[in-house]
Amino acid sequence: MEKAKVYFTDFRSKNGITMPEKLKKLILKAGIKDLDLNGKFVAVKIHFGEMGNLAYIRPNYAKAVVKVIEELGGKPFLTDCNTLYPGSRKNALEHLYTAWENGFSPLSAGCPVIIADGLKGTDEVEVEVKGGEYVKNAKIGHAIMDADVFISLSHFKGHENVGFGGAVKNTGMGCASRAGKMEQHNSGKPQVFADRCKGCMLCKKQCAHDAISYDENKIASIDVNKCVGCGRCIGGCNFDAIENINYSANKELNCKMAEYAKAVVDGRPQFHISLVMDVSPNCDCHPENDAPIIADVGMFASTDMIALDKACADACLKETPLPHTQLTDNMASPDFVDHHDHFHNSFPDSEWKSCLAHAEKIGLGTTNYELIKM
Repeated sequence: MEKAKVYFTDFRSKNGITMPEKLKKLILKAGIKDLDLNGKFVAVKIHFGEMGNLAYIRPNYAKAVVKVIEELGGKPFLTDCNTLYPGSRKNALEHLYTAWENGFSPLSAGCPVIIADGLKGTDEVEVEVKGGEYVKNAKIGHAIMDADVFISLSHFKGHENVGFGGAVKNTGMGCASRAGKMEQHNSGKPQVFADRCKGCMLCKKQCAHDAISYDENKIASIDVNKCVGCGRCIGGCNFDAIENINYSANKELNCKMAEYAKAVVDGRPQFHISLVMDVSPNCDCHPENDAPIIADVGMFASTDMIALDKACADACLKETPLPHTQLTDNMASPDFVDHHDHFHNSFPDSEWKSCLAHAEKIGLGTTNYELIKM
């Protein structure tokens, strides 16, 4: 496979050019104008940030992308799917309030904000994964699959399981419905935490398999023999009493995530953007963000999400770790083992190379890229 082109610009601002203006120039140069956007619905997949987290992409950058899409005749909307874990984005209402609190609204972003998998994370489409080894049919948020064109706008940062979160994670995990996230994260079943259960029985109404029952104190329990692991009860509980606790090994998670990403983009126009800034060690799903482990690097764009993720990772690994961070704290510990990888050193149990290797194997893209600096 020939080299994929990845375009890059730094965060230096000269002659009064703003960062959103630089981003516009970058994505135009990288080929977004070559997509047929005229009159097309364009899903711009973004992470709105968990409530309390401040490392997510600023709405100004999203608005810059939206403006370019509109100038090319497209009909953009910002979108994400509900979370698997209890938090401030586990249903569409709370998710929208979080997005607004974090600055994402039709006024600030310049387009509608749509939660792709509906009110409780159950509005999904099953999409065949061609060549899938772990997943045969991915469960993707309906609105994302209804769109004509898919664009990912990712905050590139660390992640406690998969090493880093970039275009593949934003697409594969981020576009999955709750059942899709369950499928990727584990092969087990959710669990009820009795001390949080209020006996409201809302979870039972969400279960299509009669797997939930109640004891004499109206405390719920899940019959694992009947439960299919769809995760709908998690979204149905207003008291965070049900959680997913059975996590897959990171390599398997990486491979499933790559296959889900392929399901999202297969057979339709796609474009990917990553901002390597505020590179916190954890995912933006955390309700906090630790100090960045490296300095801000720049903005990257490509039509190939695998090349994009590899270019971003390579750029990060060239950076010197910042002091007083999780990464340098780990490096200073007496039993530190240097893996020569900032993300692996930040979370020794994480790894990211298996994701890109599997993605390349199933034809999602290539790790062989040419970096074009602007």
